[in-house]
Amino acid sequence: MEDYTPLLEQILKQEQELQFSTFSNQTAIQVGSAILARAQGMDKQITVDIRKNGTVLFHAKMDENGPGNDRWIARKINVVHHFGHSSYYMNVLYKSWNTTIQENAFVDPMEYAAEGGCFPLLIRGAGAVGTISVSGLSGEEDHEMIVAVLEQLIH
Repeated sequence: MEDYTPLLEQILKQEQELQFSTFSNQTAIQVGSAILARAQGMDKQITVDIRKNGTVLFHAKMDENGPGNDRWIARKINVVHHFGHSSYYMNVLYKSWNTTIQENAFVDPMEYAAEGGCFPLLIRGAGAVGTISVSGLSGEEDHEMIVAVLEQLIH
């Protein structure tokens, strides 16, 4: 059986380190634009969504993305709000337990998707105030798209 402990620890470390001191609407535009630029540079098609306190601050779709990506984002956001961790962390955690979010947490699969691609928007000293989401790639790639940009902008 695969040991998921190192990956789980890595994702938790990302959540601890990738926190903003402040986050304005302009910051959302900067983060969202950087994620889009990274995807374009890699020739990837994604949808990006950034929300703070329930308000959409940034939302953009590349040409090959449609309403299905918005649905994935909504389901991933529900996971982050419910569990307080990135959707990728929850995906890996449930894999490590050899179960699914639906079987273990008894949530509606039409409303919750424990797949990578939604990262909590964290402000140091305040905690989670929103979400940064990507849809269009594999869950792991969606997660990495967000983390790579946050590592550049925060460090």
